Amino acid sequence: MSKALFAQRRDGRVAATQFLYSWSLNAPQNLAEDLRAFFDNLETTDKMRAHYAFGEELINGAIQQVNEIDARIKQLAHNWEFARIARIDLAILRMAIYEMLFRKDIPPIVSINEAIDLSKLYSTADSKRFINGILDRLKDQLGRDSRKAE
Repeated sequence: MSKALFAQRRDGRVAATQFLYSWSLNAPQNLAEDLRAFFDNLETTDKMRAHYAFGEELINGAIQQVNEIDARIKQLAHNWEFARIARIDLAILRMAIYEMLFRKDIPPIVSINEAIDLSKLYSTADSKRFINGILDRLKDQLGRDSRKAE
């Protein structure tokens, strides 16, 4: 993967995390309009909305599959109440689990590493271990090579 594509995907994941965090606090009445406004605020002279297309795919996918994703989180979060999960950690988990379950073009280990990096950026040291534990358990359930895309 080229450095430019890697940076674009990283920017997309950051945007997805931010939007999913906001969405978890206050779901919009009109998702399409809220996404437009969100990406309008991110746009700069060198990064237009097309730059964030990957992030928008992650946002839409995670929201469409939120019930299945949340069920997985509840199953994998041993001895932890779902309602007690920090909203930022939940946003990171939803995005990463969406990638791991529904984006076969992304190796699961990449999704895990990106989620851990995002937790370092936005959450606490304890969150990094929590997120890694949940995603590692999911990786073991996938039944595919964690280092390869399909």
